[in-house]
Amino acid sequence: MKKLMFVLVMASLMLAACGGGATETPAASNEPVEIRVWGHQAPAFNEADQKMFDDFMAANPNVTIKYETFPWDVFIQTIQTSLPAGNTADVILIPGGYTCRYASGGQLLEVPADVMTLAQAQEAFFAAPLGGQTCDGKLYGFPAEYNLEYGGAYVNPALFEAAGIAYPPKWENWDAVVADAKKMTTLGSDGVMTVAGMHYTNSDQLFTYFLAGILEQGGNYFAEDGKHFNFNSPEAIATIQKLMDMAQQDGVVDPIIFNQDSEWVGESFAQGHAAIGVLGSWYVGDAKLSYPDLKFDYVTLPPMMGSEHKFVSVGGWGYVVGKNTQHADVAWKLAAFLGANQANVLFFNSKSATIPAMKAVADDPKFLEAAPFAGAVLPILGAGAYQGYLTDPDQLAYEIIYPTILDALQGNLTAEEAANNIQEAANEMVDAAQ
Repeated sequence: MKKLMFVLVMASLMLAACGGGATETPAASNEPVEIRVWGHQAPAFNEADQKMFDDFMAANPNVTIKYETFPWDVFIQTIQTSLPAGNTADVILIPGGYTCRYASGGQLLEVPADVMTLAQAQEAFFAAPLGGQTCDGKLYGFPAEYNLEYGGAYVNPALFEAAGIAYPPKWENWDAVVADAKKMTTLGSDGVMTVAGMHYTNSDQLFTYFLAGILEQGGNYFAEDGKHFNFNSPEAIATIQKLMDMAQQDGVVDPIIFNQDSEWVGESFAQGHAAIGVLGSWYVGDAKLSYPDLKFDYVTLPPMMGSEHKFVSVGGWGYVVGKNTQHADVAWKLAAFLGANQANVLFFNSKSATIPAMKAVADDPKFLEAAPFAGAVLPILGAGAYQGYLTDPDQLAYEIIYPTILDALQGNLTAEEAANNIQEAANEMVDAAQ
């Protein structure tokens, strides 16, 4: 490892691998300092962060950390109103895709070079999550995890066994996935689908696999100016058609019954209504907590539209510092302690069952021991890229791409019509923001 990782490893030698850690030196001043930290309400995240806060305060007795968490909707609204007004916490665990929106508006501080340079960060973190904290060639935060909605699926061994299908599945290509899914699809006596062979029709997956399908065919969803979109390309149309064929011709899912608002994939799979649930690895922790008796595995999916995995990510949650902090040195010290200290990152990812953004943690056998499900996706992490500046990622994903592709899957649009509608709406969004 180069200088950064050498320093981080040396700093973590006295820390337990999955037990959090403590800083090596006290705060620069003995004056009392209160640092406010904002996050969303997520039990695994909150518990992991609180342990690290306690360790930091034990090593820095003049520092008090005030940890404030909010329900998801309230948290997003709070960020959207408070960051532009400059009335925010010192350190924020911010969702992926939001950092550059506020960094470009001057509401976030750039990471000081003596804390970490961009070159050091590029060596330490995977490109996809780091991209969410890098804006115009400048580093604004430390990615806490790798947001991954692509590449893995939840599989139900009981349904595979009932259908006489070999388990665990070792699919060589996407056609093999569809073939198994067809065998496990079940219809009631009235012809209504009761078990989807493969449930992929939720919002994040239709968005993620649409972008991935374009890339896997060698296409690009950005126009030449890098701001507008190219969503009606032959690659885009072919991807939509593939998603339609699985529902309409192969019949592995009924998109009227199974979608984001009805039979959501996580709940549907947990209740035995889907044999293969295409969903991000983050749901493993929720499933084990909510359904302790559920038997399942998380496995690798082959590329849908090509021979190699190619995908993009929103980045992932990351630690940033608000511009109006009165204690920037301590805020950055805490942010680095949480997001750039290898032992603490290992603890956080293990405790929260999140995919590591830090390469060294992904390579650490202790992480795989703590989160064996991650073995399905760790090999493909290097194939991911940051999704780029999408103007308004939520609007693009949830108000434009998802409902339009779902409409096509439900038989209301052709693939070409869906692609043209997405193209028009997405570029109208870009123009309205300029």
